[in-house]
Amino acid sequence: MLDESSVIKHIRFKNSDITLVGTAHVSQKSVELVEEHILTGDYDCIAIELCEPRHGKITDKSAWKELDIFQIFRQKKAALLLVNLAMAAYQKRLAEKMGVEPGQEMVRAIELAGEKNIDLELIDRDITTTLGRLLKKVSFWQKMKIFVGLVAGIFVGEEVDEEQIENLKKGDMLQSVVEEFSEELPQVKQVLIDERDRFMTAKLIGIAEREDAPKRILAVVGAGHLFGMVPAFDSPPSGAEMEEISIKPPPSKVGPAIGWAIGIIILCFFYIGYQKSPELGWQIISTWVLINGGLSALGAAIAMAHPISVLTAFFAAPLTSLNPTIGAGMVVGLMESWLRKPKVEDFERLREDLAHFKLWWKNGVLRVLLIFFGANLGSAIGTYVAGASIITQIWG
Repeated sequence: MLDESSVIKHIRFKNSDITLVGTAHVSQKSVELVEEHILTGDYDCIAIELCEPRHGKITDKSAWKELDIFQIFRQKKAALLLVNLAMAAYQKRLAEKMGVEPGQEMVRAIELAGEKNIDLELIDRDITTTLGRLLKKVSFWQKMKIFVGLVAGIFVGEEVDEEQIENLKKGDMLQSVVEEFSEELPQVKQVLIDERDRFMTAKLIGIAEREDAPKRILAVVGAGHLFGMVPAFDSPPSGAEMEEISIKPPPSKVGPAIGWAIGIIILCFFYIGYQKSPELGWQIISTWVLINGGLSALGAAIAMAHPISVLTAFFAAPLTSLNPTIGAGMVVGLMESWLRKPKVEDFERLREDLAHFKLWWKNGVLRVLLIFFGANLGSAIGTYVAGASIITQIWG
């Protein structure tokens, strides 16, 4: 039985009564709880844990169909799309078990706000800002933990039943989960939970401080945010803090610097080898091309790339590995999407195919992304394997 006292909190701020409703994003009981509150007719404002981009995706069912995979590769957004799809696949898997689409309580809140002519407010931070800050602040090993956990959750995770989903909303259990998350991945918790707690609290305070402030606000947020949002009303974020956590950090210069350094080092190896003897110089170049290009081509082939795309990986990887502004996966992905442009039905089936790994190879959109990932991974491994081999040839 759901203990509503643990997922519903009441806050009085200025002249507004704010009711925070904590939900599980894949839960029929959460949908019913949101419906129950809105249908009372007591609220003149509904605030939901969404930003503009996520609101657009969750309400526009044709969003996947309008993707231009070719432009995604040209704009270097394939990696971001792959992460988003992996997260969507995990939620889709849970949805199939529970019989409820991810975020359905948010969808229902949006629908009822429209039907009842109630003001709807989006209070979450822009998803691109959150992901940008996550990539900037989180260490490489924490990123790997997230990735491995996400993949395990999609394909080899334990069965999750409805009782477990609902139990996660109970205060004592959820508190322990948040605390464990804080210990294991503190930087991740700071960006994904703490900063957004403060951001959403500030947005609600801003609504309550308007001249036409609503008298009663229903705020629908993930249950995990209640522990940070409730105390934040007593110590609201300052303007400077809001400005800081609202900024999408600029791209790191460390990664490109390392990439250029690796390219320069490899070119120096070519020069050193050629100075020792022209034969050694050509041997080193051959090693670089065969290993780097070969492993990238292998990665693309495993992802079932078109033969021409596999050849593209072989010839592109040795060059792109010397230039950090462009990756082998981008070049191969562009070629693959040109040779075998995904069909309309691939986009239409995208949401369903996401949760079934064997269908990734049959869906044109997902296959292109797998090819992108495989070519990039092969090239990355090839860079270090070839580099080690070259060092052995020169000084071994």
